[in-house]
Amino acid sequence: MSSRSSRRRTSPTPYRRTAAAALVGVAALVAAAVQSGAASAAPSSAAAAARPGAESVRLAPAQRAELIRQADAAKATTARELGLGAQEALVVRDVVKDADGTVHTRYERTYAGLPVLGGDLVVDTAKSGDTRGVVKATRATIKVASLTPAVPADQARKQALRLAADAGADSADARRAPRKVVWAADGTPVLAYETVVGGLQEDGTPNELHVVTDAATGKKLFAYQGIETGTGNTMYSGTVTLGTSQSGSTYTLTDTARGNHKTYNLNRGTSGTGTLFSGPDDVWGNGSASNAETAGADAHYGAALTWDYYKNVHGRSGIRGDGVGAYSRVHYGNNYVNAFWSDSCFCMTYGDGSGNTHPLTAIDVAGHEMTHGVTSNTAGLNYSGESGGLNEATSDIFGTSVEFYANNASDVGDYLIGEEIDINGNGTPLRYMDKPSKDGASKDSWYSGIGSVDVHYSSGPANHFFYLLSEGSGAKVINGVSYNSPTSDGLPVTGIGRAKAEKIWFRALSTKFTSTTNYAGARTGTLAAAGELYGTSSAEYKAVQDAWAAVAVGARSGGGGGGGTTFENTADVSIPDNGAAVTSSITVSGRTGNAPSNLQVAVDIVHTWRGDLVVDLVAPDGTAYRLKSFSSSDSADNVQATYTVDASSEVANGTWALRVQDQAAQDTGYINSWSLTFP
Repeated sequence: MSSRSSRRRTSPTPYRRTAAAALVGVAALVAAAVQSGAASAAPSSAAAAARPGAESVRLAPAQRAELIRQADAAKATTARELGLGAQEALVVRDVVKDADGTVHTRYERTYAGLPVLGGDLVVDTAKSGDTRGVVKATRATIKVASLTPAVPADQARKQALRLAADAGADSADARRAPRKVVWAADGTPVLAYETVVGGLQEDGTPNELHVVTDAATGKKLFAYQGIETGTGNTMYSGTVTLGTSQSGSTYTLTDTARGNHKTYNLNRGTSGTGTLFSGPDDVWGNGSASNAETAGADAHYGAALTWDYYKNVHGRSGIRGDGVGAYSRVHYGNNYVNAFWSDSCFCMTYGDGSGNTHPLTAIDVAGHEMTHGVTSNTAGLNYSGESGGLNEATSDIFGTSVEFYANNASDVGDYLIGEEIDINGNGTPLRYMDKPSKDGASKDSWYSGIGSVDVHYSSGPANHFFYLLSEGSGAKVINGVSYNSPTSDGLPVTGIGRAKAEKIWFRALSTKFTSTTNYAGARTGTLAAAGELYGTSSAEYKAVQDAWAAVAVGARSGGGGGGGTTFENTADVSIPDNGAAVTSSITVSGRTGNAPSNLQVAVDIVHTWRGDLVVDLVAPDGTAYRLKSFSSSDSADNVQATYTVDASSEVANGTWALRVQDQAAQDTGYINSWSLTFP
């Protein structure tokens, strides 16, 4: 199968975003593939009660620092308990603590002192000290054949510069010499170089192109743009209260109550911080773009709202949870029709739009961009493929949530993204959460090739899921806006309210998702979060199942609208490369008579190339039903689909099995979960 790589879907390379494309932000830590997920996180036939005290608590910066110190002191012991190799080490990145004392510690990994890209994991530890569970970004054993590169670092540097030039970069330069890393986010870990290219993108946005190069072959393994661009408009929030400070007779846009967040005027510049807004009075702007302070006031207000939202709703003090504020820069460039978040400066940056007449600083834009920072400092969702879509959706979800939280009469809460900016010139919003496809490009539901779609449009299914979970399907009017949300299976969804949906998504983001989480992993993570908060037999848990099923991810809570029963096995089963078939079993009991003619078989297999997989459903009497055949032309990853099988000749009760065989070399994967639904 030496030619197989030509059929495989590869990670998308960076490209220039246009102003009309979407609100975006910085990509998080590099990774690819999918989340392995915790087996206990998915639904099963056994109900579990909500865990009292499961909701996370607000940590003061000093409390968070102490938890990180404790985790850091114990990281060597933790690594041994997790069975990591002698050359592996853990680096503490974030902590979340629940009311019952459970601590969720997020780690990066190193191997022989080298960063492991795609090696992040989350360890859940009970108050007793017992480990509740572990979620890993990769299941692969971290080990490389050699720590000595076969190709020189300069070759990687030249490759990265060439890719940047091809993407239209101006004044591209390697910010630092390529660093050695271990690339573990896709398949077998390998020694690699990571090169970061600076300069400017074609539209004037700062360039932060990350290129990962195989240190043995010189092949490009992955590339992503560290800074992505977004778009928005302001001057719609009316008269608001801002957090400022005074020194003598001078006031500045320094919010001492929110981590000393500062807002600067770049005055058309494209680098540095510019000048801190200051003045002799505490009145900022006049609602007109011609007044430089107006954009500063709007950006400062949006940052304050986002800070308050995360602190008061989710108990997170600042983007990193450490009480330290980011900063905002306005008036970036000339006629710059974008806004962006950057990890490297820990800041939000806003242009003034076409003609420098529309500062891009609306409430949902600020919430969207700052949320990219929160995502980067929690799950670190890779900004490519399905993980990238989830990254974008997370910013849309919480940008929307901040807008509702603001309760601002001039910009009321809605499920429309960028509705104030009129970027299309016809009064329509940038994106719609109730029916994403209304923008002409976003996807309403998941499908097997969605990972190759622009992340701003592959975000559609998650945005749609959040709307359905919050408000339910069908026609309705909310805050004066009409919505009509469809479902992929034609069945209704009953919402649980936005407040609960926000809690579920944030808990999944902060304690379940990793850099490689895909849509199947997002379902697993949100179900785990809902189960902990409300119990697995709760209406909230079932609503999560139904809302995901409504966007074609997984099965309904009852096999449809008629009170069916679902049996599921969530234990991971490794699939040997080009080896013998493996099985995962489900025991069905409590049914009468034969199985139905429309037995639903939902399959979630994580695999680096699904074309070489053969998948069968095996009935209790040994009869096999082919679900998926070998196909050399099928170049996608993973098998995540629901099959309908006429099993009416089979007795329902008994042991059913999913049988999977890999029939070609050089691929890795495992059965993540599968289920049988009897309508």
